[in-house]
Amino acid sequence: MKTEGGSPLNFNPEPHAGSDRKRLRGGAPIQIGLLGCGTVGGGVLRLLAENAGYLAERAGVPLVVKRVVVRDLEKERVSALDRSLLTTRPEEVVDDPAIDLVVEVMGGETPARALIERAIDQGKGVVTANKLLLAAHGPALLARAAARQVDLAFEGAVGGGIPIIRTLRDALASDWVASVTAILNGTCNYILTRMRDTGASFDAALREAQQLGYAEADPTLDVDGHDAAHKLIVLAMLAFGAQVDSESVHTSGIRNIEEADHRYADRFGYTIKHLAIGRDLGGSIELRVHPTLIPKQSVLANVSGVLNAVLLEGRAVGPALVYGRGAGDLPTAVSVVSDILDVARSIASGVAGMQGRGMSIKPRPVRPLGEIVSRYYLRFVVEDRPGVMGRLAGALGDAGVSIEQIVQQEPAREGQGAAPAGGRTAREPAADVVLITHDAQEGLVRNALDAIAREHFLREPVRLFRIEAT
Repeated sequence: MKTEGGSPLNFNPEPHAGSDRKRLRGGAPIQIGLLGCGTVGGGVLRLLAENAGYLAERAGVPLVVKRVVVRDLEKERVSALDRSLLTTRPEEVVDDPAIDLVVEVMGGETPARALIERAIDQGKGVVTANKLLLAAHGPALLARAAARQVDLAFEGAVGGGIPIIRTLRDALASDWVASVTAILNGTCNYILTRMRDTGASFDAALREAQQLGYAEADPTLDVDGHDAAHKLIVLAMLAFGAQVDSESVHTSGIRNIEEADHRYADRFGYTIKHLAIGRDLGGSIELRVHPTLIPKQSVLANVSGVLNAVLLEGRAVGPALVYGRGAGDLPTAVSVVSDILDVARSIASGVAGMQGRGMSIKPRPVRPLGEIVSRYYLRFVVEDRPGVMGRLAGALGDAGVSIEQIVQQEPAREGQGAAPAGGRTAREPAADVVLITHDAQEGLVRNALDAIAREHFLREPVRLFRIEAT
């Protein structure tokens, strides 16, 4: 995907030393080396074995797995794997001149980055599903592949089986993408769906997700929003031609959402989703990941369970929605094998390097969170006594934030929250005060909340969620 004012990645006009044999292949098979054989790697091997004849027809040549790199040679593997192909030595893949295409599904930055760079330098095509690596080093790796006229494909890095990378790179290549609004983490979406539908607490919904295999034993990367942030950075490369680092993307997770927030959201006509949001603002871009209230009738509100969805807005095409299973062995493997097919076809046809051709990726500033404009849901747990409502409204008004709707929920909730500020021990009954604001700059809302935080009547930290009209 191009961006206005951007420059395409440079291509070396001279053939790379490792590319001549790929341009004159005849009908020779494409030899594949696999780095990693976990959940996704096993799915890749299964699809390559089960669909071998069909894939050979589509590629024009057979696709043959020559080597599979694993950590443990004794571990049980998928039945589709010939165990004689196993090795613990990655150099047997990246340095083998007979291997044409390297598939990296090991994850992480180290040693994946160095191995991919070596494979590219050897003139091999590369397919990866490594979102963390691409978020940190994607533009540099794409430039390296372009300079050596080889392909770097990464459909499996975002959205599992959802073809969102192809959609941005190819289907919308003639349009400008104005915005991306996406549910990119199935764990978060499952937990929020169960909390909404059953009234379960976050902890109970998380335990259920872990029991069903939808959440890791350590769910931090998912429930704190980092997984979705990595994916948003990858999407921003294609949608907005943006090179950004993860520190510039506001990221928050779902741990602090309570059953009460789902109740109030429903009362106001909303549902809570964990969204990744990107917008092209011209001189800058907006990138943020956080829980969000969206109207119950919106298309994303009805994407439930472990499903993922990406809602794109093009200047010419308008809205376009892509959704489906966003994780798991076979959905992600479908994307990886589709990339293998594309790269293999390019190698067999003597036109390697087409995957990244014409991309324009450059550093772009990210608008600070304090400058964004949104509507806000604010929930205060306060002492239920006269004057509190007026002081909340006054603090917001003094900061330039106007209120659209306000609700005070009774009866009081005894025994909830921290001890009152100022060291007092006497406690008035507590009540929820929930506000929906008109559009306001986030910095002004934060100023009001800073003032309210100094009030003695506040029992708990405020819950703040942004509202999007998706």
